[in-house]
Amino acid sequence: MNVVSVILGGGQGSRLMPLTRDRAKPAVPIAGKYRLVDIPISNCIHHRLRQIYLLTQFNSTSLHQHIQDTYKFDQFHRGFVRILAAQQTPGSDKWFEGTADAVRKCFGHFMNEKPDLILILSGDQLYRMDFTAVIEQHIESGADITIGTKPVPRDQAGSLGILQVSEDKRIVNFVEKPGNTERLDPLRAPMYEEERYLASMGIYVFNTPILQEVLESDSTDFGKEIIPAAIADRNVYSYMYEGYWRDIGTLHSFWETTLDLTDPVPEFTFYDPVAPIYTHMRYLPPSKILNCQVERCLLSEGCIISGGRIRRCVVGIRALIGERSDIEDCVLMGADYYEFTNSKPGLPAVGIGEDCVIRRAIIDKNARIGNGCYIAPDGKPNGTVTDLYTVVDDVIVVPKNTTIPDGTRL
Repeated sequence: MNVVSVILGGGQGSRLMPLTRDRAKPAVPIAGKYRLVDIPISNCIHHRLRQIYLLTQFNSTSLHQHIQDTYKFDQFHRGFVRILAAQQTPGSDKWFEGTADAVRKCFGHFMNEKPDLILILSGDQLYRMDFTAVIEQHIESGADITIGTKPVPRDQAGSLGILQVSEDKRIVNFVEKPGNTERLDPLRAPMYEEERYLASMGIYVFNTPILQEVLESDSTDFGKEIIPAAIADRNVYSYMYEGYWRDIGTLHSFWETTLDLTDPVPEFTFYDPVAPIYTHMRYLPPSKILNCQVERCLLSEGCIISGGRIRRCVVGIRALIGERSDIEDCVLMGADYYEFTNSKPGLPAVGIGEDCVIRRAIIDKNARIGNGCYIAPDGKPNGTVTDLYTVVDDVIVVPKNTTIPDGTRL
């Protein structure tokens, strides 16, 4: 069975602003040293799905560079990770107008591989899934379309796209964000004794001819248009996934999911020797801790830590933290380069200075934070946006390349 994988990475990522101000959403760093796009690509590679297309549109330069530097298959098999950017063609002068429209405009490229099945994935989720099992169930059930679903309790179901299924896992109805109301009652999954509802994961397997047919309409989105319409006259089945899965579509979910990785035994681990997450190989030295109390932290390579106390933080590559700084519940993305001698006289060097206090923050790459700074979301209204920071759901975000002078209190 010939399978082509398609990763959707073209969305603007407005809910992750300012992390997506200068980069595509799949290029956002995760767990200190990876990018979000490494998750679906690694899942594909582990299950021998090595014909992978990545669809991009907004702020795609760093994403293109990461893919080019990371995923190089040898010449003895047909594997590739190929980027398809939105472009004007003789047949269309418009950008991608939604997930389905992006696939429609790139469909001819997929057909060059003569696929039997097309696997469609999102570029902003954290999970490990056995795609082989999904494909096997798809074939055995005689499905036209199979949708990855995650059982969730009622208090989570109201804000998700919920699929109603029969006993044989066939999908008979789809309701987008029904709320915690009586609309949920008939959508309960019958195969679970406890109250569970099947949320769409945005993971789809299509028979290639079926995908070609459903894309002949003017529909622009899979979740809102293509899937609900297909349920009426296609064999659409659910693949129920019981493992860890998180949609990292908002700043708070990104912050929370990343810090959960610091748990002693996290629900999702990057320490799996059988199915590692692949990323760009860097030739960086080991991290160095000079004199600091470090508790429940992930430290990436190439860091120099001189702070006083760092607790429950994820520290990205090449992070520099000055003496006596106290940092807690933070995602520090580190830097793209070292700056041991300040290249901008009168401004702080790249990294975090001395005597700083930082709480519940995301510090994006290459930030220059001076000595004696205080950064926390305390007392700031949700939705506050300035040149120096953004506050969303009680998390403060310092954008990439931002300079915060000595003694600043945010």
